[in-house]
Amino acid sequence: MRRSFRFLLRPTARQAAALAACLEDHRTLYNAALEHRRTAYARAGVSVRYGDQSAELKHIRADDPDGQARWSFSSQQATLRRLDKAFRAFFKRFGEGRAPGFPRFKGRGRFDTVEWPKDGDGCRWDSQPGHPTTTYVRLQGVGHVRVHRHRTVRGQVKTISVKREGCRWFVVLSCDDVPAESFPVTGAVAGIDMGVASLVTTSDGQHLSNPRHLAASADRLADAQRVLARKRRGSKRRRKAVARVAALHAKVRRQRLDGAHKAALALVRAYDVIVHEDLRIANMTRSASGRIEAPGRNVAAKSGLNRSILDAGWGVFLTILAHKAESAGRTLIAVNPAGTSRTCARCGHSAKDNRLTQAGFACTACGHAAHADVNAAVNILRAGLALRQAAQAA
Repeated sequence: MRRSFRFLLRPTARQAAALAACLEDHRTLYNAALEHRRTAYARAGVSVRYGDQSAELKHIRADDPDGQARWSFSSQQATLRRLDKAFRAFFKRFGEGRAPGFPRFKGRGRFDTVEWPKDGDGCRWDSQPGHPTTTYVRLQGVGHVRVHRHRTVRGQVKTISVKREGCRWFVVLSCDDVPAESFPVTGAVAGIDMGVASLVTTSDGQHLSNPRHLAASADRLADAQRVLARKRRGSKRRRKAVARVAALHAKVRRQRLDGAHKAALALVRAYDVIVHEDLRIANMTRSASGRIEAPGRNVAAKSGLNRSILDAGWGVFLTILAHKAESAGRTLIAVNPAGTSRTCARCGHSAKDNRLTQAGFACTACGHAAHADVNAAVNILRAGLALRQAAQAA
């Protein structure tokens, strides 16, 4: 299977400057290629393809020996393919009748990744294998950059990407033929209910807490954003304030990812079959403000709920859970969540009045009482096992 490995880079001051210059030149190439496509179609009705722009790349490098020619040819081709992919996605959305979203020019804060499509072509992972303690990655035009390798890379390295996050640099390796991490068979099955009070509630009554990382950093973020609002645009102090806000958001993101990895790993280790809700998070977190002609109701309450859902990171957790389940050979089943929170797990009676409070469930037909999230998780498990049985029978 294919997996990615992400490591922190430890560049010198000169290497950091070279990495920033590499990123800027690739951003310039992306914007120039986009302008080329727009101008050709607007003035002559000609559609420029990736092959046309890739063929012109060697002339661009010849005319700019101290700029574009410093970097790997294959990495620049990857940047042009990135633009071509954006156009193909645009035409696909347009054909499906969705909001098309025409490709836009990339500002300095909107282009943070450079990719080398093949290990050994302009880049080399573990470029100094004889070094006893440290790992290096060699990048054309930058040199041998030290890597903080905190775990073993498995499989065969196919592509190498360098990404900037704030003032940090990371290398991302995409590897093929990564062996699976199988766990002992437990024979246990579980349905999980996603929530805000508890991130995950299982059908056997376990609750995984929701750390609420964004809420914990809300005061510091509010202070940093107030400081940012007072700075003059274009000033050095404003750039520092922007970096401060970005660093706080990056910390929240890392905390959320760390918690999601730990929670998903605990579930994958404990259960052979995991059933979860097939949530439409984008629909669930839409604003309730409505339109001018038909304004919404309870806008403030819905805004707070949306913030809590996004802070919990349901989408991130389910994505990580799917990857870990695939790697461990576990079975993951997604079911329609409709009615699972108001249906009695004992008698099957479904009514809105069954859900008394956020945590309380009491069936109006048979009197069954339980924690509302545990009751929903049991219903989710039954629906998933029924789907699995139907698929096996088919």
